[in-house]
Amino acid sequence: MTLALDPTAQDLLFREAHTAYTFSDEPVSDEQIRAVYELVKYAPTAFNQSPLRITLFRSPEARSRLVKHMSEGNKPKTSTAPLTAVLSVDLEFHERLPELLPHAPSVKDTFFSEAEARESAGTFNATLQAGYFIVGVRAAGLAAGPMSGFDRHGVDKEFFGDGRQKSLLVVNIGRPGEEAYKPRLPRLTYEDAVTTV
Repeated sequence: MTLALDPTAQDLLFREAHTAYTFSDEPVSDEQIRAVYELVKYAPTAFNQSPLRITLFRSPEARSRLVKHMSEGNKPKTSTAPLTAVLSVDLEFHERLPELLPHAPSVKDTFFSEAEARESAGTFNATLQAGYFIVGVRAAGLAAGPMSGFDRHGVDKEFFGDGRQKSLLVVNIGRPGEEAYKPRLPRLTYEDAVTTV
């Protein structure tokens, strides 16, 4: 195989990485999360729109407000992880486009003037960025526990009451704890997933 990334890094980011279900009590610092963001912000989005927003939950009060919106199976994990992030889409991401695309400032009005088109584009690209974020967490030597099992409407009402953001994913972050991983499930083969035309 001809991959530029060395095998150890490949294992860290992909082959040996798993969704974590338990975490140690070792804290996750702001510096670690900043390093993750400073890496993954360079990954591509359409028109460089960068619609992902990351809300970090550290305080016990904020954590308890979030936990009540998690599905039953996700409540214990979210209660005990060193850090939890809600990844959301900023539905008004287009307001920042003139600074992100200084060579083409009219793209804000040309492509994203309609709210429905803006939400669709923003959600798609923020979801891409959520994947980059998870890989970035792994690159920092941390484990990620992404979860879709939560009441999105409840989270949005609780934390994004102005309607500007919509939650996409909740991610627990930290060092893996005891029995953190379940056995790896199968993946599709190259032949099953790739077609040449």
